[in-house]
Amino acid sequence: MNDLNSPTLIHAAIEALRRLDRRTAVGLIKEDMKRSPLSGERWRSVGMLCDKIGEIDLAVEAARRYAATEPRTLERMLHYCSELATRGRLSQCLDVIESLPADVRNHTAVIHLRATLATQLGDFATAEPLVRKTIEQAPLTGQNWLSLSVIKKFTAGDPDIARMEALRSQISAAPDVSQATFFYALGKAHHDAKDYDRAFDAYSEGAAIKRRLEPFDAEGRDAFTRKLIEQYTLANLSRLKPSKCASDRPVFVTGLPRSGTTLVEQILTSHSAVQDGAELNLFRAALMPAGDFLMTGALAYQGRAGADPDPWGAIASDYLGMLAQRFGASGRIIDKTLNHSRFMGLLLHALPQAKVIWLKRDPEDTAISVFRNYFASQVPWSYSLSDIARYFRNDEALHAHWAKLFPDQVLTVPYEELVTDPGAWIARILKHTGLPEESAVYEPHKQEQRTVLTASVAQVREPISARQIGAAKKYDRQMQAFRTAYRDRD
Repeated sequence: MNDLNSPTLIHAAIEALRRLDRRTAVGLIKEDMKRSPLSGERWRSVGMLCDKIGEIDLAVEAARRYAATEPRTLERMLHYCSELATRGRLSQCLDVIESLPADVRNHTAVIHLRATLATQLGDFATAEPLVRKTIEQAPLTGQNWLSLSVIKKFTAGDPDIARMEALRSQISAAPDVSQATFFYALGKAHHDAKDYDRAFDAYSEGAAIKRRLEPFDAEGRDAFTRKLIEQYTLANLSRLKPSKCASDRPVFVTGLPRSGTTLVEQILTSHSAVQDGAELNLFRAALMPAGDFLMTGALAYQGRAGADPDPWGAIASDYLGMLAQRFGASGRIIDKTLNHSRFMGLLLHALPQAKVIWLKRDPEDTAISVFRNYFASQVPWSYSLSDIARYFRNDEALHAHWAKLFPDQVLTVPYEELVTDPGAWIARILKHTGLPEESAVYEPHKQEQRTVLTASVAQVREPISARQIGAAKKYDRQMQAFRTAYRDRD
């Protein structure tokens, strides 16, 4: 390796990833960082590569080097801060912001970042005036209105609604993402004010923009789901070498978006034995050597591993190493990644001591909540009620399949029962995860200064409540498209 220069090292890392050799790629990137200058434009793309393979420490370091590149710019600094915040390093992010000159701290983008951090920590009193300042500086930036909608409860006759309606005629001049976020914010405002027809119309305008930008391959999703169910049988799983990983550190909380997963995450992170949790999406990176998550790819990986006695333990070890980069070495961790249904078979094979809590909620209530939510990441199936119905049917089939194959590891929790009888269900969740009883888990809203990155940031600060049951009834007429597609089963 000594005769390789830095660009060649990164090219070699990319080639290793093409061969599905993640560990070699990580080693090459680390060597590149030892040899290369501490600044430069190239660190942005190197950081993106590190993010893709789940190497948090390397990604953060690459972002720091990119920010240190001369001439130093606000764009580079914001990129670094975003990396820190996404990886749960809020104190570092705040330190960077505080080190900026006063005039830079008053830039709209920096104010928006400060408001976002305050919102994630549940400090809405600090967040709202900051958000309002961004609106005054950039009223046609939809993301600013969306930030306000997250922390504010609107009422009928609210002057903020009137102002947003007045901006409708101008918003078409804004970029597509600004338009989409503006309409989702307007939908939330009308929803709060109980004007559900106007709310649905606004949500639909935002969703139409997003659907054009992020088309959903429904046929491809259907085909992939069928292959997973066909290939992952007990007989085929028995062809995989047993994993020797004995760790029960991660607790996986999964289910459809808006099904109550953040509530369960908040319940469990209230326990003293639990370090923290988030939507991590790290096991997918650890599983890169197995290719496309199908059994064919898994067997191919096992074949390439040759005489390795524990190839699946190696996958688990890489994942646990990523957890340690994110949270440190101690404490149980709640992994609330919502797309785990695609590779639950390999996840539970690699981590045989892991426990899964799978949330199930009334389909119509979940569907309208998904449709009303603006997702920061790409969720292309969420922009029409028909696509949502089709996605739900796939997810339900996968849930039934994995729960049957792994009955001792998967606990299915009905959201409606959880919020109407939390005591009984929290006790079951604790027993399933092997956590002892503690009073704090029964009052998760009292947990202080925990970062919440999802749309449930306001809800988790409130006591457990059943008021979201029946949420779809407010949109009964509009839900017909979902009902038709959901019932149209092959």
